[in-house]
Amino acid sequence: MADTPTTDIAALLGDEADDLLNHECMIDRDHLHLPGGDFVDRVWKDSDRNPRVLRNMQALFDHGRLGGTGYLSILPVDQGIEHSGGASFAPNPIYFDPENIIELAMEAGCNGVATTYGVLGSMARKYAHKIPFILKFNHNELLSYPNTYDQTPYARVDSAFDMGCVGVGATIYFGSDESPRQIEEVSDAFARAHELGMFTILWCYVRNSNFKIDGDNYEASADLTGQANHIGVTIEADIVKQKQPTLNGGYRALNMGDSSYGKLDERIYTDLSGDHPIDMTRYQVMNSYMGRCGLINSGGGSGKNDKAQVVRTAVINKRAGGMGLITGRKAFQRPMDEGVDIVNSLQDVYLDDSITVA
Repeated sequence: MADTPTTDIAALLGDEADDLLNHECMIDRDHLHLPGGDFVDRVWKDSDRNPRVLRNMQALFDHGRLGGTGYLSILPVDQGIEHSGGASFAPNPIYFDPENIIELAMEAGCNGVATTYGVLGSMARKYAHKIPFILKFNHNELLSYPNTYDQTPYARVDSAFDMGCVGVGATIYFGSDESPRQIEEVSDAFARAHELGMFTILWCYVRNSNFKIDGDNYEASADLTGQANHIGVTIEADIVKQKQPTLNGGYRALNMGDSSYGKLDERIYTDLSGDHPIDMTRYQVMNSYMGRCGLINSGGGSGKNDKAQVVRTAVINKRAGGMGLITGRKAFQRPMDEGVDIVNSLQDVYLDDSITVA
């Protein structure tokens, strides 16, 4: 049975509480496939996913504080590769030890832990049967000089199966020069994962320096991230991880002046999404097959007011029709008890029945 929430959500939202808790979306929730305890039976049972994939999906949904709700709280720790170990773990050096990463996920009551081949491989015999393992099999690294931005496979999908993982994850930098190759690599790997009975999570990140225009970073725009999600579910991602949008109008900005990019319909901004954070996040859900493939948003980097920030992100995700949060740095860059408290506070958003889908 799920825990009783104790976090004062409205107090943490502050002046935004009324706006975020009472907003009504432009696209009605009745069009969505919403999270729930019966999500695998209701949404996935008629798909091409084999019974082993469905069993492993259900194992993820049933684990941790959110077990049985249809919502997910996942601890992701791949920053030792993506951001360098020193930069990531200097605030809390205990996380150089892989065991503490898994212990944090367990102490916080997460549904699962998503991390690197080395971390999971070093702890598989001790923990694979205690918390769902998700192998993140490709990474960007910042040791090459000059720095480049690409995703390279670090592990075979079969290795994830061998160590007892229930799922695999990968990143594609949609919009980058390397994205066609990454799409091919990840598509092949996801097909193999499904053959072996593991579900798939895709970090659908938008990455291109040309998307930064006049001080605005459209890598985080609702329209471009929504399209990244739409491509991601096309290659059979079962769950998509996406940064929550902070603005809209990426296609519009990239089609100003003499430039031409993609395909643009102004109804994206007038009828489908708008500028409210819940509407923009709903557009991400819509592009994930109207929620058939669950949207989990990232929690972002650690800084001031982490608890309030992660609760705000969770409220927007839940009210938009999303499936949960995958947050790492806000948890592991703090003492373990503080990290556990932050993760529990975001979980409380999904446990609070008064916070409804808009």
